[in-house]
Amino acid sequence: MSAWRTLKRGFAALALVFALLSPVASPALALDFPELTGRVVDEANILDTTTRVDLIRQLALLEGKSTDQLVVVTLKSLQGTTIEDFGVQLGRHWAIGQKDKNNGVLLIVAPNERKVRIEVGYGLEGTLTDAITKFIIETSILPRFKAGDFPGGIKRGTDDIIQVLTGDAADWKRRAEPPKPNALFGVVESVTGFVAFTIFAGVVAVFIVSIGMIILTILLSIAVAFGIVPPRAKRKGNWTYLNWIDNPSPSSGSSSSSSSSSSSSSSSSSSSGGGGSFGGGGSSGSW
Repeated sequence: MSAWRTLKRGFAALALVFALLSPVASPALALDFPELTGRVVDEANILDTTTRVDLIRQLALLEGKSTDQLVVVTLKSLQGTTIEDFGVQLGRHWAIGQKDKNNGVLLIVAPNERKVRIEVGYGLEGTLTDAITKFIIETSILPRFKAGDFPGGIKRGTDDIIQVLTGDAADWKRRAEPPKPNALFGVVESVTGFVAFTIFAGVVAVFIVSIGMIILTILLSIAVAFGIVPPRAKRKGNWTYLNWIDNPSPSSGSSSSSSSSSSSSSSSSSSSGGGGSFGGGGSSGSW
């Protein structure tokens, strides 16, 4: 059992404890469940007689062959709760599946709320996985429901569930896996993403450096105006921040003037850009 499944069960148990202890949540526990009259419970009355009889025959054969119990149920209403909450409570109320195996499954359809769910017992979670049930719902059931064919969608979904339980579950797991992206497409996507990120980062860096230089120029102008910075920090009408840092104090005499000129020339030849650095990391995905 995976750690994620164990964690989900822990949260479910905790939620149930709070529901039992909290008087505010008591209405959620008072759901009016339909009576378990057989392997097919068509409370919403959306199945024709032929489909209902065929489903009952299939489900009986499944139980005789594997002992797994699959029940098809259609509901008039979810009674204000989610189909997930209704499904787990209905499965516990009906006690579908054998006690020592927990091998029950519910195919639940709520046509008024336009919801469908495959509720799986503990013992079959490793075979009828979340990915497989989602695959069955999206590829076999929903297309037919959208076309108004409820009997066809329920019949096809039931067929698929039975195939998983009695056939090659590993093959169904492979079919339910999301398609892997083409290697060339992945390379192109990565290169495109890197180029786009580099351009964006360069634009941001230029903007930040430009704003910084403007602010620095304004601050230095104010400093010179108030006599905080010596006027000698000005060279050819442009402020040279590095020169001011390297030569913070004024000097006098011809030798000092010569030294200052030499220092100014040296610092001018060694100036460079902002010195920004980028790691180049990043990835993209889609679903």
